[in-house]
Amino acid sequence: MVRFSNNLVGILNFIVFLLSIPIIAGGIWLSRQGTSDCEKFLDTPVIVIGVFLLLVSLAGFIGACCRVTWLLWIYLFVMFILIVLLFVFTIFAFAVTNKGAGQVLSNRGYREYRLGDYSNWLQNRVNNNKNWNKIRSCLVDGKVCTEFNVKFARDTVDQLYQEHLSSIQSGCCKPADECNFVFVRPTEWTVGSSNSTNPDCGLWNNDPKTLCFNCSSCKAGVLDNLKRNWKKVAIINIVVLVFLIIVYSIGCCAFRNNKEENHYPRWK
Repeated sequence: MVRFSNNLVGILNFIVFLLSIPIIAGGIWLSRQGTSDCEKFLDTPVIVIGVFLLLVSLAGFIGACCRVTWLLWIYLFVMFILIVLLFVFTIFAFAVTNKGAGQVLSNRGYREYRLGDYSNWLQNRVNNNKNWNKIRSCLVDGKVCTEFNVKFARDTVDQLYQEHLSSIQSGCCKPADECNFVFVRPTEWTVGSSNSTNPDCGLWNNDPKTLCFNCSSCKAGVLDNLKRNWKKVAIINIVVLVFLIIVYSIGCCAFRNNKEENHYPRWK
């Protein structure tokens, strides 16, 4: 009779194996259909993750159900490395997102964001031109500011000032308040007289593909959004970590069963 732990490891890995197939297919589809840097940026990581899950799940399934001890040993080793990496990433995510918050403005429903308020590691990521070009492409392709313009098209300037904008809308889709530009519509402003030393004021452009996408405020808005998402991911990671530790423990039991079977084979 096959041991319960072997059965359970086999079932869990068979489910992961099935899930890996659409992940790989999705990555291949993105690589063929992707036309923008944003879409092309995603295809390779998706394929790598899918292939990784496929190989690991196969090792776990065959190792547990067919009693191949060396495959199960590889599976457990990879699982252990994965648990360690996930633990380190969770701690790292909490550490790098500990700094940074939007600046509260008087008589404004939104906040404005400064790049220098965030951790140096995050700043370096968005200050890298290669990284930022991909992020910028995603913002343009995602029509973030186009939707912002449509949503608040009927607002007067005073009404817009009271809107609760997201960090990306505030940082990328409109100029900073200190620039003192004249409002035309949410994504169109006329340059006025200003004594501001903020370099973002000179980077603003009414072109829908430019706006403030090259501004430090936009980078800061992206980091603020990333910060909140990473904290959510870190919390989810804790749950995943507990699950992986349980699966790893069951896998250890299956590995012990395999060793016992090899030393003391059951005769019919």
